[in-house]
Amino acid sequence: MFRLARRFRPAVFALTVVSLGAGPVLAQSDPLPSWNDGATKSAIVDFVNAVTTEDGPNFVSPDERIAVFDNDGTLWAEQPVYVQLFFAFDRIKALAPEHPEWKTQEPYASILKEDFKTALAGGHKAIAEIVAATHAGQTTDQFAEEVAAWFSSAENPAKKRPFSKMNYQPMVELLAYLRANDFLTFIVSGGGIDFMRVFSEDLYGVPPAQVVGSTGKLTFEIKDGAPVLEKLPEVDFVDDGPGKPVGIQMHIGQQPLMAFGNSDGDLEMLQYTCLAPGFSFCAFVHHTDAEREWAYDRDSDVGKLDKGLDAASQNGWTLIDMKDDWKTVFPPEGGN
Repeated sequence: MFRLARRFRPAVFALTVVSLGAGPVLAQSDPLPSWNDGATKSAIVDFVNAVTTEDGPNFVSPDERIAVFDNDGTLWAEQPVYVQLFFAFDRIKALAPEHPEWKTQEPYASILKEDFKTALAGGHKAIAEIVAATHAGQTTDQFAEEVAAWFSSAENPAKKRPFSKMNYQPMVELLAYLRANDFLTFIVSGGGIDFMRVFSEDLYGVPPAQVVGSTGKLTFEIKDGAPVLEKLPEVDFVDDGPGKPVGIQMHIGQQPLMAFGNSDGDLEMLQYTCLAPGFSFCAFVHHTDAEREWAYDRDSDVGKLDKGLDAASQNGWTLIDMKDDWKTVFPPEGGN
């Protein structure tokens, strides 16, 4: 939940709050219409009211109202595998004619057979190889165009929904609600920064400059008189686990006031936000809805929430129960 002593933060330069139309216009009478009334919704609203009441004991100036959100499993669905991996799988299929050796070489051979479990059996090493093979060797502009083209039609194979409609409507509302109360909202995710920046503004109202993610190495040169950034097949920074506080410091430069995650990969981000003395709010999205989404936590291969569950209990952090706290999970497929 939240503590009752305000944290000291050094003065920072004022940043422009960008609030764009991600989802429907929020009714003034209920800023979170897709949330069920209850302890979780009340905790969020009470905290926001506390930090925005100028004469209150816990008022926080707008330049200190930083809220950070994980992406996969927190802002959109991450099952049965991460969305970025689906993109990489489709890129491997598209590039396969140029690489006949992939027919027998792992993890590519299994991907071409759509045996994704075997393809990912190599863990982070296999994922890094897949990402390097499908993301590198092109300019950042070319990569963004590929992602946008893929994202316009790709769908989650388990739910038969477009990936562009696999974002969580309650979290879209929460982002907009915080921005309406002069928060700066940032995505801090283990996903690729160049990948997320393509859609973050359309899906969440979060501009590219407010996206923090894992990065591959880049090289800069002038080609035919034009500046070009090219993606290299090397990892530069992994924004996951203990990397998240590091990424926050590098990209944002101050401690968040609120943090939202869903897995053990977000634990250090919540610790960084809420274990320091001060007034803060931390929450995990708990996937409890097997009917509308998926139910998983401690034993999941994707989005495992084990240490985080224990930490939430020990530290009094909020657990957002997807089944009980959300009236709806996904936005209407025909909506904006």
